[in-house]
Amino acid sequence: MSHKSPEKLRAEAATLLEEYLPLKDTMKAKQRIGIPSQDMPSQDPMVRITNLDEVAVGYSEEQAKLEALRCTQCKKRPCIEACPVKIDIPTFIQYIADGEYQKSIDVIKKTSLLPSICGRVCPQEVQCQEPCTVSKSLKDVNRGVAIGRLERFVADWEQANGSVKIPDVKPETGKKVAIVGAGPAGLVVAADIRREGHSVTIFEAFHKLGGVMRYGIPEFRLPNTIIDQEVNTLVSMGVEFRTNFVVGKTRKLEDLLSKDGYDAAFVGSGAGLPIFMGVEGENLIGVFSANEYLTRANLMRAYDREHADTPIYESQKVAVFGGGNVAMDSARMAKRLGAAEVYVVYRRTEAEMPARNEEIEHAKEEGIEFHFLQNAKRILGDDGGKVRAIECLRYELGEPDDSGRRRPVEIKDSEFILEVDTAIVAIGNGSNPLIPQTTKQIEVNRWGNIVVDEKQETSMSKVFAGGDIVLGAATVILAMGEGRRAAAAINEMLAE
Repeated sequence: MSHKSPEKLRAEAATLLEEYLPLKDTMKAKQRIGIPSQDMPSQDPMVRITNLDEVAVGYSEEQAKLEALRCTQCKKRPCIEACPVKIDIPTFIQYIADGEYQKSIDVIKKTSLLPSICGRVCPQEVQCQEPCTVSKSLKDVNRGVAIGRLERFVADWEQANGSVKIPDVKPETGKKVAIVGAGPAGLVVAADIRREGHSVTIFEAFHKLGGVMRYGIPEFRLPNTIIDQEVNTLVSMGVEFRTNFVVGKTRKLEDLLSKDGYDAAFVGSGAGLPIFMGVEGENLIGVFSANEYLTRANLMRAYDREHADTPIYESQKVAVFGGGNVAMDSARMAKRLGAAEVYVVYRRTEAEMPARNEEIEHAKEEGIEFHFLQNAKRILGDDGGKVRAIECLRYELGEPDDSGRRRPVEIKDSEFILEVDTAIVAIGNGSNPLIPQTTKQIEVNRWGNIVVDEKQETSMSKVFAGGDIVLGAATVILAMGEGRRAAAAINEMLAE
């Protein structure tokens, strides 16, 4: 697919809008579905692999209005039910079609405080966009109403116009709540609890805030300035942040409650424990977990070689193992850090890849090579203990496994050599074990995830949890949904 410039996409939209806008109030559903879906303008692939600037540059006003007109405003409104935080999607989209952008963002912010983030990184195609009436009519989820792109448009409009509203905070109650982790779940909990007038302190292990949104998602997908904007809103509300504070090491969780006077705690410490493949050679120089690789590049800014002290491995040929968004992020980052050849090695086919379609397409545009139905048997090193190649196996698909995807089955005697100097393992993360290890009252399941009830409360009184520490590696919006549930329960408890 050829890459259209942002200017061309915007010009095309402006022409179409002149045709459709006068019909806005009289169009039937069939006419709306017939409006062409709007592609997201993006940097030229050969330019963007040389920088860390955001790839997607955002809808123009004409594109946003045209895309909003595609919503049929159907009676069943299945998109709302499929949204983890139940945003009133048809209403915010209708306001965009009407040019009422402030009203649109106000609707979103009734239930979601991170629209500029969710509009960029949430997998709408498997959440709100999947049951969309337009998606169903066209039998193509990628041509459903672009809910996330519209959410991003109106959130960015609010920032650009300086009309961000700080949520109202009720009078001080004298109650204190501790939040462990400044990721999406923790930030949402902080906002909802602070609104009720309770004092909120967020304890963050890193020196920067945002959790996985900052260390795990590259700036070319989610600029750090966007995260900073959301954090600044919380600061304006009176939320206190304490960085470089590792709950479980710096201070035990039970001490925060029993000695420091906190009336409740929320644990949102994430899923930051890398999972490896368990093959020979994973201890060689040049093998990285995606977690380490992306943390070095994103949080520690290793890509900025002139100003950052953090070293980053010099690579020419990189193999990334995995098929999710983290694998795409790692592969695309390796390209930007100077690798000449980058391969994504995945043991199923493209149809089974859990990564977002948009991220896969962007990776292809940027020259990433995909090796499907393959996986590592062992990693080979040179005399200096550095990676020189991967011995891989070929696979075919068998019957579906517990995930519903067809199970990869090894093809006997199919070994071959893939010459690389770097291997990045992006097959998932386990839950952060520190809190459960240092707080024995908290029950965990066999995967190390904290066990919670329907109100997100743990087995330890007054302690709640949510996000990846409960779900395993999930999405920003799912973490937010859990955070909202936990905050409601904490507010209810503190009101008694």
